[in-house]
Amino acid sequence: PDPQPIASVMQPPRNPETADHTTIPVPFISVLAPCYNEERHIAAFIDGILRQDYPAARMEVLLIDGMSTDRTREIIRGCSSKHAFIRLLENDRRFVPHALNLGIRSSSGEVIVRMDVHSEYPANYLSRLVSERTRLNADNTGGVWIMRPSGSSLLSLALAEAQSSVFGVGNAAYRKGTGKIRRVDTVPYGCFPRNLFDRIGMFDEDLLRNQDDEFNARINQNGGSVWLIPDVKIIYHSRPTVSSLCRMFYQYAFFKPLVNLKLKRPATVRQFIPPLFVVFLLLGWVPALLHPMAAFVYIAGICLYAAAGFVATATAVRRTGKVLLIFYLPWLFFLQHLAYGTGYWIGIVEFVLLKRRYATIASSR
Repeated sequence: PDPQPIASVMQPPRNPETADHTTIPVPFISVLAPCYNEERHIAAFIDGILRQDYPAARMEVLLIDGMSTDRTREIIRGCSSKHAFIRLLENDRRFVPHALNLGIRSSSGEVIVRMDVHSEYPANYLSRLVSERTRLNADNTGGVWIMRPSGSSLLSLALAEAQSSVFGVGNAAYRKGTGKIRRVDTVPYGCFPRNLFDRIGMFDEDLLRNQDDEFNARINQNGGSVWLIPDVKIIYHSRPTVSSLCRMFYQYAFFKPLVNLKLKRPATVRQFIPPLFVVFLLLGWVPALLHPMAAFVYIAGICLYAAAGFVATATAVRRTGKVLLIFYLPWLFFLQHLAYGTGYWIGIVEFVLLKRRYATIASSR
């Protein structure tokens, strides 16, 4: 389904400290939100928590700060002085998986809900995920990502389209949406029963990226279930620049081989497409110089890729009405595929051939 405008996704505000929840029993939950230098976003995120229809008496919100150098912690402390269920934790190891594990160890909820500071959530986000988790006896429930531009320029729109297109990022159900509640391989963020971490372990601290995908794959490997709740819409703001887009895809791909090694199998098949494309692009010209058939296959492959990119671009133009996207999207698709494919092969060298782990290379990256 086409992305919905924010106004149709976000629900009317309700204050969890005054909402009436006397008719239904609700589990005590712990909301975990890693953050670092988020003074521009943290107040809006906390305001979104206060708009939730989940009762404040039945939750705690742990904002886990990676030793911010801006006003993030000051803002959190100000909010926690007004709302007792909001707490600040300091993560001196700084990275997201360390923050999540610190939050889990410091929490007391029957249910753990991870949230991201850069996203916007409907007012029933917590209540829907928690209630569906209970009803389905699920190990994880999550919502659908609705990608939005980070700015008002045409480039910002193109970046958002590139990061939400099936051609650009694959056919993960949480990106393209679905018509019904269904089991999936992964969801963004997540809502977990606390005892899950006793059964399958915590988030992998070697993985500075992809820790969610690896954890969800581990759930499925251990006979658990991950469910997508399609009426729960998460507004996610796209990367604001071309360089940040390429860096994100490079980093995601860089850690994929390590994820595969830890799982002893690929998390998904679609992850191999960009690396194979990069090999085809960079090496396919060698046999093309030696044999006419190889040259035909090489040229045909490039033309097929370009045609698929223009079809995806035409789809975005038709949906948005912005014809000038044709000057942006084909190149953005190419750059993010190139970044992902390159990152994957460098990860192969680091983690498979050199048998290194992140702990040994963190200081060099």
